[in-house]
Amino acid sequence: MNDHSSGSLRHGPTDFDELNVVLAELVAVAQRVLADNLIGVYLQGSFALGAGDMASDCDFIVVTSVPLTLEQEGKVRAFHDELPTRERFWNRRLEGSYAPATELKSLAALGCDWLYIDHGWREMQWSEHCNSGVMRWILREHGVTLVGPPVGQLVDSLPRGVLREDMRREIPTFISDLLGWISFDIAWAQRYAVESLCRMWFTFETEQVTSKSASIMWAIAHLDDRWHPLLKNALDDRLLGFDRAQVPAAPWVEETFEFAELVTKMVR
Repeated sequence: MNDHSSGSLRHGPTDFDELNVVLAELVAVAQRVLADNLIGVYLQGSFALGAGDMASDCDFIVVTSVPLTLEQEGKVRAFHDELPTRERFWNRRLEGSYAPATELKSLAALGCDWLYIDHGWREMQWSEHCNSGVMRWILREHGVTLVGPPVGQLVDSLPRGVLREDMRREIPTFISDLLGWISFDIAWAQRYAVESLCRMWFTFETEQVTSKSASIMWAIAHLDDRWHPLLKNALDDRLLGFDRAQVPAAPWVEETFEFAELVTKMVR
């Protein structure tokens, strides 16, 4: 486990000074608004895995003793509504949920909706987005403590096979689910599909979670040369980020569908 004490916030939990300032404010607001209801604030996702970059969201979890009161929810919503309006970068990249400790502890409450903010959004939603086995694995094994007790006290170890079965269920419908909200006419979406499939396949095979970039390198090492250009394109262009005007080369789109079929066969 790779916890960092709350004191590490003074030196910065990430390599980006601007992001560290935003995270310090997130902690301060949580402490002020939630008071005794706050247990802790943690990083999960890419930054917990040590792979956060300028193309990453900054994923967080705020753990509470009990569900937020209506007054607390209103103040939390107001903070996340205002934060993305500032003319900076990382204030628009926070993504995370406010999770009651009893629902986070085990898989018993898997799929329950938590108060959630998507990166760049101003309006919070009730969503199961963060309430997953993958999030619990990252949080327990690599979570970065901004304030609060070690995450090992808050999240149980996942039983063997949980992540594998999650990926077996999710991979076959991944492309159709993705194309339900975005099009491969946008190069970012095509690259995102490739790197996500690599990450999901890695998790299926290893029952661990790694960064998207590391999973692409893993896939390159495990697949023949036929797939290497597609994978390297997703890796090399990752930092280009989201640009609605950028269109992928036609062969990448066709090969992405073929790659999805390959990965689906791997998990059957």
